[in-house]
Order: sequence, then structure tokens, then C-alpha cells
Amino acid sequence: MSKRDFYEILGVSKGATEDEIKKAYRQKALQYHPDRNPGDKSSEDKFKEAAEAYEVLSDAQKRQRYDQFGHSGVGSSAASDGGMGGFGGFSGQHMNMEDIFSRFGDVFGDMGFGGGGGFGRQVNRGTNLRIKLKLTLQEIANGTEKKIKVHRQTGCKECRGTGAAKGSGFDTCNTCHGSGYVNRVQRTFIGQIQTTSPCPTCHGEGKIIREKCKACHGQGITNGEDVISVKIPAGVEDGMQLSMGGQGNAAPHGGVPGDLIILIEEIEDEHLKRNGVNLYYDHYINFIDAALGTQIEVPTIDGKAKVKIDAGTQGGTILRLKGKGLPRVNQYGKGDILVNVNVWTPQNLTSEEKKTLENLKKSPSFTPKPSKKDKSFIDRIREIFE
Repeated sequence: MSKRDFYEILGVSKGATEDEIKKAYRQKALQYHPDRNPGDKSSEDKFKEAAEAYEVLSDAQKRQRYDQFGHSGVGSSAASDGGMGGFGGFSGQHMNMEDIFSRFGDVFGDMGFGGGGGFGRQVNRGTNLRIKLKLTLQEIANGTEKKIKVHRQTGCKECRGTGAAKGSGFDTCNTCHGSGYVNRVQRTFIGQIQTTSPCPTCHGEGKIIREKCKACHGQGITNGEDVISVKIPAGVEDGMQLSMGGQGNAAPHGGVPGDLIILIEEIEDEHLKRNGVNLYYDHYINFIDAALGTQIEVPTIDGKAKVKIDAGTQGGTILRLKGKGLPRVNQYGKGDILVNVNVWTPQNLTSEEKKTLENLKKSPSFTPKPSKKDKSFIDRIREIFE
């Protein structure tokens, strides 16, 4: 089933401002909120769908990629493809309610609804982790799967992430009576103002641990090390960030884990230089081969390709190997390899070589005769970028 357009889901135009998108999402959240539609699976799906749309359109970078590449640009259509949730690490249709409330509680937290289970109760969220991952040009071209060692906070095995010692449990917070929030009334010159904030006693959880776990000191998390398998799609670029939802630091007391942010670092190739999806290669030939023609070998991602140099080839000629470049992320088609043919001028000639060239110099064939068909330097550059 094809995914709906995010702008259509929220009912806004592509030129909508940040405030218009936030307002539209609030309206959808209010309409389909589970507290208003208990037991309604259709409303729940629409609530998640709206959260997914807002998650992308409220982020300037994700919105730009979505406008350019559609759903494939933010990875939402591949969220169930084994871990890598595209660029956002998020799929509203595959998230639980607590994750949505924890991410966007500031948007609709003042509507008078709870967090899907207890009025206003705060959901703990783990922090994000950021790592750098170096990739060769070959790995980028074909896509790869890497196993990486990650130092992160994990759920405490002793108390299973609850923070409570074995045999112990929780009591309802006496300050907020289990709601997780407290109300305060302040008198001002314009009258009384009521504010709601997380409970200072239980920190918004609505419950208090009777006896803290000694292994994690009641936090429910400990420092650990894990090996994670990371799938990298073909065509990523240096500086691009990918996100794995829920693979960051664990949250205190069994909350929602943070994300693992992967920063791509491209290892410079010895021969091929990259510009977007195209690759560039400089090849030098002597002017005899340029005059008589020859065959050269050009390095590619998959090995070497033989390329014919026609007789009379001029220096600065650019040869194009179509489809030998890099793929676009989550799209069809590949770029090209552009070979810049440089004619090498000999240096430190012997007296005999100089004499030979002096004799050849007198030949009419060595007199430059540029043709109107010969492309200028500007034309060649324009052709490359077109």
C-alpha cells in the first residue's frame, strides 16, 4: 500500500510555514487522540500517520530531503527493512504511543490529554548517540553492512531496567498522586494563573521506588558495550547522517531509548575523485599516442575498463563512461565516470630528441589547425555539469 503525501495528511500546502505545520498537527492530534477515540484502531493509525508526517515536516533538513526525494528520501517506506529507519529513524506506523508522546508532548501536551496511559505522565527518553563511520568508495557504491562496537547505556540486567531492587516495587507518588504533574496557582496583577509542571518528587513518573537497585543505584541503566549491525544504503555521501531509531542510550526506568546517529565519512580514493554521483579521473598520455591513437585502462569501482583514444585526440578531451559512477540514495540510475585526457609534454629532452622534433616541427601536420567543431574549455565544463 503506497504511503500518503505528508502535506496531504496534515492538510497544508508545500509552502506552509513552521507554525502552520505545527498548528495543523495539533488539530489532527486532537481529532484522532486515543483518549478521544478509545478502542478505535482507525483513529490510532491516523494519529500515528499524522505524527510521522509532523516528524518529517517539522525538521528543516528532513523536509528538504522529502521535498526532493519523496518518502525514499526520509526512509519512511523502508522503516521495516531490518533496522535502519532511513534518515529519520522513525516510522509513525511502527512506533508505540509512548514514543510519540515523548517526542511531541510539547505540541499537544496542553490539550488536557494524558500520555496514552495516565494523565500527563512523563515518559523518560534516552539520549542519542553519535558515531563516525568511515566507508570506502566501493562500500558506498554497493551499499554495505557493518558490525560496529558501541559503548552506550543499557537497561540494568539486575533490575531489568526498573531501578527497583529485587523483591521491591513502587509506591504512588504522594506529591502528584500518580499523575506525574503538579499544578501551581500564582497570583499576579492580572489575576490568578495556573501552571502545570512535572512533579519535583517523582520527576514526572508518578511513582516512587521503595528500595533502589544497588547495581544501577535506582536509575535502571548501566554502562555497557554492544555490537550492532548497521545497514548502509548505496550512494551515501560524506557528511550525511543516518539514524537508527531506538539504538541509542537506554532511558531511566524502562523508558524510550534514544537514537543512534551515524555520521558518514568517505575515505578518499587513490584514483577517482567524487562530485555527487559522478566520478572524475585524470589520465596522461604522451603526444605520440595522442596523435596515433591508443587504448588506455581506466579504474572503475568494479575494476578496470579499457577505453579507446582516437587518433588526433586533443589535450583536455573528456571521455564519459556512462553508468559507471555512483547510485543515488534510494533511487534508480547511476552517475558517470568522466575521464580527463591530458597530453603530457616531454621535459629534459636529449639533443637527438630535440633534433628529431625540430625536423617534425617543419611538417604541416604539426601546425595547429583548430576546427570549429572543437569544443572550447567553457563548453567542455558546461557539458560536464549538464
